[in-house]
Amino acid sequence: MSGGIGKVSPEGDTMKSATNFSGELFQVMESKIQTPQVAGVSNNTAGLLYKWVNYGKGWRPRWFTFQAGVLSYYKVHGPDKVTLNQESHKGFRLIGEEGQRLMRKHKHFYSDYKNNPGRACGDIHLKVSTLRNSHSDDKKFYIYSGTKTLHLRAETNADRTAWFEALQAAKDCFPRSSLLIGITPPAEEITISTEKLRSKLIEQGLSQDVVVECEKIMLAEFSNVKEQLQVMQDRRTHLLERLQLLEADKVELETNVVDEMQSQGGVDGIHRLKRYYDGSDTETDDDHDNGRSGDGESDDDEEEFFDTKDSLKSSGSIQKQTSVSEVDMELVGLNYPEVHRRKSLPQPKEKEKSVSLWSMIKDNIGKDLGKVCLPVYFNEPISSLQRCFEDVEYAYLLHRAYEYGKRGDSLMRILCIGAFAVSGYSSTEGRTCKPFNPLLGETYEADFPDMGVRFVSEKVSHHPMILACHCEGRGWKCWGDSNLKSKFWGRSIQLDPVGTITVQFDDGEVFQWSKVTTSINNLILGKLYVDHYGTMRIQGNRELSCRLKFKEQSIVDRTPHQVQGFVHNKSGEKLATLFGKWDEAMYYVMGDVGARHKSYDPMSEAVQLWRRADPPENITRYDLSAFAISLNELTPELKEKLPPTDSRLRPDQRHLENGEYNDANAEKLRLERKQRRARMEQEAGWQPRWFHKGNRSNTYEYIGGYWEAREDGKWDNCRDIFGPDQTEAENCEAQ
Repeated sequence: MSGGIGKVSPEGDTMKSATNFSGELFQVMESKIQTPQVAGVSNNTAGLLYKWVNYGKGWRPRWFTFQAGVLSYYKVHGPDKVTLNQESHKGFRLIGEEGQRLMRKHKHFYSDYKNNPGRACGDIHLKVSTLRNSHSDDKKFYIYSGTKTLHLRAETNADRTAWFEALQAAKDCFPRSSLLIGITPPAEEITISTEKLRSKLIEQGLSQDVVVECEKIMLAEFSNVKEQLQVMQDRRTHLLERLQLLEADKVELETNVVDEMQSQGGVDGIHRLKRYYDGSDTETDDDHDNGRSGDGESDDDEEEFFDTKDSLKSSGSIQKQTSVSEVDMELVGLNYPEVHRRKSLPQPKEKEKSVSLWSMIKDNIGKDLGKVCLPVYFNEPISSLQRCFEDVEYAYLLHRAYEYGKRGDSLMRILCIGAFAVSGYSSTEGRTCKPFNPLLGETYEADFPDMGVRFVSEKVSHHPMILACHCEGRGWKCWGDSNLKSKFWGRSIQLDPVGTITVQFDDGEVFQWSKVTTSINNLILGKLYVDHYGTMRIQGNRELSCRLKFKEQSIVDRTPHQVQGFVHNKSGEKLATLFGKWDEAMYYVMGDVGARHKSYDPMSEAVQLWRRADPPENITRYDLSAFAISLNELTPELKEKLPPTDSRLRPDQRHLENGEYNDANAEKLRLERKQRRARMEQEAGWQPRWFHKGNRSNTYEYIGGYWEAREDGKWDNCRDIFGPDQTEAENCEAQ
C-alpha cells in the first residue's frame, strides 16, 4: 500500500508528505480551517463588556469586537480610547444597550476613526480558548487561552447569554483538536508507503505472494500503533481540557473569596489590605496591559525556550565543559582554605503551630493591617541582609570571569556574568517563608575565605526599606542596593525590585543589571510557589551586552523556570545564546541558535556554565539550601568579633532557629514596636554607618572601614539595636 502525494480529500483538505526519523514516507491530512460561519449569528460581533483588571481598579468597561475568530478589546476612556461609529462597525452584530448607546455617542467621528481607530489592549484567539460561565454570578463568564484568563461581566444576563452563544457557536466551527494551545492536531488520515520495503524484498528474490504477505504484516502493526497514538492523543487532550476547567474553577473561587472579604470588611478593608502589601490605590485608568495585570497578560514577544531535560545532557556536553574550564579551574578555587560549616539547623525545642496566611488576612478584615504583626511562623531564620549574600553563593563565576578577561576573552567573561546573574535565584525555589525585616542600621558580614569573598550589608533606609551591600573577591568587587515595590493581587503578591547591581573588575570593565519581577502565588488556594519573570539586561561599558528573558510559569507549562537570552555586540549581532533554568543550570552555544534549522538540538553542543549545588542532607521545613543553612551560624569566636548590629545577634531570629517559637514571637513584637520609631530617627537626620549615596548615582556605595574596625574590635559608633531601649530599661528597673 503506497500513498500518493498531494491527494485531495472529499472535504477539500490536502495531503502533505512528511518523513519520520527512519526515513519512511508518511502523508498527513492538512485541514484548511476557514473563518467560522454560524447560522443565525453574525461572524462579526461587538459590544461593551466589563473586564476585571485587578483588585485596585476592579471592573472596567472595554469595547469588545469579535471578527475572523479573534476577540479584541479596547479602552473606552483615556487617550488610547477606541473611536466608534456605524460605518466602522458595518456588518457587526451589536450586543447590549450600553454598546449601542456608546455607538450613538461616537457617530460623528468617522474621520477621527480613520486616523486613530484606537489601539487594542489585547487579543485572544477563540480556536485556542475555553469558554466558561460563572456559577455564582449570572452576568459573568471567563475565557481561558492557556496563557491568560479574561474575567468578563455583561450588563444583564441576556447580554451574557448572547455573547456566550455567539462565541461558543463560532468556536464550535473549529476542529476540536485545535482548541488547545501547544497541541498539534491529530492527523485526519495517515498512510504509509511500502515502496522501499517492496523494492528491497524483490531484490532479495522473494516471490510476489511473500512480498504482499510482508506488506500486510507491516500495515497491521502500523494500524495498531496508530490506534494507540490516537488513544494517547485523546487522553492528553482530555487532561488539558480538565486542567483548563480546574483553573477556571480555582480563579472563580478565589475571586469569590476576595469579593466576600471586601463585602465583609467594607471598601476600606480591601484598600488597607492592599496598602499593607504596598499596593497603590491611586493608579490611573491605564490597564498596564503591557505588564503584570490581574489576568496575567503580557505583550512581550513570544520566544522559543529550549528544553534542558537531564535526558538531553549528553556526556559530550560535560566533556566540552571540562575542556573549556581546564585553565580557569587551575586558577580558581583550588588554593582556598577549607572551612568547616554546619550542615543542619538545631532541633526545635517546641512543637510548631500550624498557621495559614489566609487565616491571618481573614481574621483582620476591616482592621488597619499596617499595624497587624504577622506571627513568627511565617518567617524563616534568615534576615533579608543574609538573603542578599545568598546571591553571591556562586561567586566562583565572577572569579572565572576575571580570569577570562585577563586572557582577553571578553565573550566568556560576559557569559559567566550572565550565569552569575541567574544563579542568584536558584535558592528561592521552594522558599515561601518571609525573611526577617532588618532594623534600621542592622548589618550582616560574611568573611568566607573558602569562597575567596568578603561581604558586608546594611539596612540604610526604613521608609522606603533599602538594603545596601558590598562584596569583594579576587580581581573584582560587586555592590548594589535593593528596594522592593510590592502589589497584592488577591491570590498572589508581586514584588518589583528597584535598584542596580554593579560588578567592576580590576581592569576597569563594569557590568550593571537590575533584577526581574518575583511573584508569590496561590496565597488563598493551592500550594504556595515562587516564580520569577521578565527581562534582565546586563549592560557593559565596553563592546558586549547581554539580554536574558525569564519565562513566566503557567498552569499547563511542563518546563517552568526557563531562561533564555543572547550576548550582543554594539552592532546588535548575536554572538552567543544562553539558556537553561534559574533553579537548575545554565548553558551556552556560540551564535544565534534561533537562526538555525528547526530540527537543531542546542543541547548537542551546549556547554554548561553553572549548575545549582546539591540540596542539603538535612532538609528543613524552610527549604533552605546548604549554603543558606550556614549563614546564621554563630560560634563563640565569631561572636566576639561581630558588631552589635549583626543579624546573627537578633534574639527573635535566634529563637526561631532554635525552635523556641513563643520567645521568638515575644521578641519579634518587642523589636517591631522599637522599629516604629525608626522613621522618626531617619527624618531627624540618621545616616548609615558603612554606606552613602554615590555622587553620580542614587545607588548606595560602601565607604570602607568595616573590616579595619573589625580587626581592631572598635564598634564605638554602632548602637545595640537589639537590646532594650531606655524606656524598656527603666521599666525593668522599676519592676
